[in-house]
Amino acid sequence: MKLQILILVSLFVVGAMAGKYSKEQKISDNNNNQVEFRIAKLNQAWEKAIRMQLAPVRLSELHSDLKIQEKDELQWKKLKAEGMDEDGEREAKLRRNFNIILAKYGMDGKKDTRTLDSNRLKDHDVKEGDTFDDPRLDKLWNKAKTSGKFSDEELQTLQREFQHHKDRINEYNIVMDTVSRTEEIHKNVISPLEGDMKEHVLHQKHADLKQRMKDLNQGFERLRKITHEGYSADSEFKEPRVIELWEMAKRSNLSEDELDSLKEELRHFETKVEKHQHYQEQLELSHQKLKHVEALGDKDHIMRNKEKYNTLAEKAREMGYKMKKHLQDLMNKISRNGLQHNEL
Repeated sequence: MKLQILILVSLFVVGAMAGKYSKEQKISDNNNNQVEFRIAKLNQAWEKAIRMQLAPVRLSELHSDLKIQEKDELQWKKLKAEGMDEDGEREAKLRRNFNIILAKYGMDGKKDTRTLDSNRLKDHDVKEGDTFDDPRLDKLWNKAKTSGKFSDEELQTLQREFQHHKDRINEYNIVMDTVSRTEEIHKNVISPLEGDMKEHVLHQKHADLKQRMKDLNQGFERLRKITHEGYSADSEFKEPRVIELWEMAKRSNLSEDELDSLKEELRHFETKVEKHQHYQEQLELSHQKLKHVEALGDKDHIMRNKEKYNTLAEKAREMGYKMKKHLQDLMNKISRNGLQHNEL
């Protein structure tokens, strides 16, 4: 009898522990409704994105960004409770990062005019047939496609580099927009002391913009060089984000031993990026198949495909978060060693 009781107690403990750490465990709000995030405004953003019917890959990317925002905000709340962040600088940065996320996914309630604003990097009207919405990038890309210097695989890699550069331009424009709006708010500051503090924050933001512009110029020069010369046989990496990190690391104050160590870490990170990209491609294919099956109306077939799609979506989100967190850690590691740069 005692043995049976002991077994039952053991099974109960194991079951409780499994429930505690299971990925199936969901977060609930005050009304006991299941929610995706622990912070209300993040849930509101997530629900809005679902209502907007963002593409599956974009939704997966947003989920990763919101998860990182959640982690940073929860960490900040802990620091604030301990009496840190008295000047509110961390809080201001978190608020700015959240506004950037909203703008990045078209959820800031503004009509997106960044692509047509003459004060931004792109000062032309988008024409039909433009691949990257930027005349310099389109010209380089067309040159690369017709040069005969690249295999099909190399062209795919180069296209990812061009797309990444386009995304960086968009990020720059979003940050510029948020800085411009902050400047408008700061014009109404009355207290001189408060004005001095905000002036310091603005100075940091302008320094960030300047660094981003420098990175963009260096990135474009790299694309121009590759288009002209082709990929060299001894290229260290293939993925754009990894290439960018490696170029940044070489410009930092890292020693040779530190660079060698970082290079090995970047190889692991590149594998993670490639794996995440594979899951994103599978997610998109699964979404297309699900839409096709839904049109046919076979309920059993729809259910099977929906289950597969949901599993892929969850896996893509999980991997996306880990990849972006790893990217953030690598950026911080390089920045601490002499290269001042902030990542969106």
